[in-house]
Amino acid sequence: MIRLTNIKLPLDHKEHEIEQAILTKLSIENLQLVNFTVFKRGYDARKKNKIFLIYTLDVDTKINAELLDKFTDDTQVKATPDMAYKFVSQAPEKLKNRPVVIGMGPCGLFVGLVLAQMGFKPIILERGQEVRQRTKDTFGFWRKKILNTESNVQFGEGGAGTFSDGKLYSQVKDPKHYSRKVLHEFVAAGAPEEILYVSKPHIGTFKLVTMVEQMRAKIFELGGEVRFNQRVDNIHFTDIDGNEATTQGIEGYQNQKVTGLTLSSGEHIETNHIALAIGHSARDTFKMIFDEGVYLKAKPFSVGFRIEHEQSVIDEARFGDNAGNEILGAADYKLVHHCSNGRSVYSFCMCPGGTVVAAASEEGHLVTNGMSQYSRHERNANSAIVVGIEPADFSDSKETGEFASERDHVLAGMDFQRKLEQKAFKLGGENYDAPVQLVGDFLAGRKSGEHGSVTPSYKPGVTYCDLSETLPDYAIAAIKEALPAFDKKINGFSMSEATLTAVETRTSSPIQITRDKETLQSLNTQGLYPAGEGAGYAGGILSAGIDGIKIAEAMALSMTAQHDK
Repeated sequence: MIRLTNIKLPLDHKEHEIEQAILTKLSIENLQLVNFTVFKRGYDARKKNKIFLIYTLDVDTKINAELLDKFTDDTQVKATPDMAYKFVSQAPEKLKNRPVVIGMGPCGLFVGLVLAQMGFKPIILERGQEVRQRTKDTFGFWRKKILNTESNVQFGEGGAGTFSDGKLYSQVKDPKHYSRKVLHEFVAAGAPEEILYVSKPHIGTFKLVTMVEQMRAKIFELGGEVRFNQRVDNIHFTDIDGNEATTQGIEGYQNQKVTGLTLSSGEHIETNHIALAIGHSARDTFKMIFDEGVYLKAKPFSVGFRIEHEQSVIDEARFGDNAGNEILGAADYKLVHHCSNGRSVYSFCMCPGGTVVAAASEEGHLVTNGMSQYSRHERNANSAIVVGIEPADFSDSKETGEFASERDHVLAGMDFQRKLEQKAFKLGGENYDAPVQLVGDFLAGRKSGEHGSVTPSYKPGVTYCDLSETLPDYAIAAIKEALPAFDKKINGFSMSEATLTAVETRTSSPIQITRDKETLQSLNTQGLYPAGEGAGYAGGILSAGIDGIKIAEAMALSMTAQHDK
């Protein structure tokens, strides 16, 4: 087949105009066209009152070879790539030990699913609850302010992405088309088929719940095992010398290999292959593997607030007279500003027609996140507005002030996050209500007293205060500079009655569990496969799923090679 890209048509075009655009582009007659499918549909809204739909089309004609030769120099006419997923291995009989997956967020889910599809019968260990009980626990926290530290927005089946907008797009390089495998598995589990072709697909929380259950059932059917309320308290290793090691090693760190693990219940599981897909909030696990000698390093992340506007304001600013168009849906945005103090401020995890939610996983801490349902029909739009933070900032008391870590080492980013969350908890009233301030008051440096046209959506509740106390001075200065700059891109963005809710700290993992580029194993720990967001190798549902497939393949090839020796 032939793939045509960048086929541009008006927003209100008729169905037959797609076929006509194909005939025109390829200079062929109608009888020469066999069929076509829409591979991708996006839009160009740079001129909000003259919006175009942009198509990528897979076309079959009676003269494919001739046309590919004719358009050989045209970058918009190429052969359709083979995107079908191909398994790299099948499990040999009588494996000594089954592979173990720690964590059942999107990354761990795909590690387990693909291993099961190859016959390796993985054991998946999830510290939290199954997704429906987890949903009850989380909604209970939002209503009653009772936090279950093992079953919440961060922990439990489905991972943090379950309580989000359910975005399914990513900017990661994907030469092997793993993203198609992820999307096809989601559709098979009940996701709408449109996620296969819209340029910015999303699912929403309630659809994700059902999909996760279906994928778990598939793993069971293939011989896999999923255990809930199974926190891993220790991973066991044995030292190995340089000649035996298959990892590259790190100066100052002992080469070691996985021999098993121990659960919080005391049960021991023997295994030589562990996928560590723990997510970005498993701080106790980060400390555990650090104490056990696994190599990891501090990495940058971002912190800030959630900003809310009425969705109609964003729709009008982005789409003008086309606001409300069914194809366009609720408008989103992506913004960045490079500040005079050297910091960068950007929007993150934008949730059209959604809500701001309580996302704490530790008692006495307050964390925000954004969530949307599939319909995106809630009144407000929200997004994180965050400032980039470097590892050098974590323990710099001169710049970071009261939020600086007292220890200058690889886990200092965790300390920094915790101090921000504890401060927000205190300012909110120490009952999981969140500190809130109107944008106009924030820019003017005065405390807010009540909301205006934008009602904060955060549950359990909010406390109006001065948010300048919730972040280091450099971050506050950067956000104050960025908001008016964003208003020049989206009219009304810095409107005085928009609201800011503190604090957003879980944009990404504060550490990277560095792995070998070829084997995907820890640099100094054979058999340990750092995976997904918690390891610093993904950001969002789709990229985490892609990374899960990569890890499953690496584990399968290693187990097969060891069995064949």
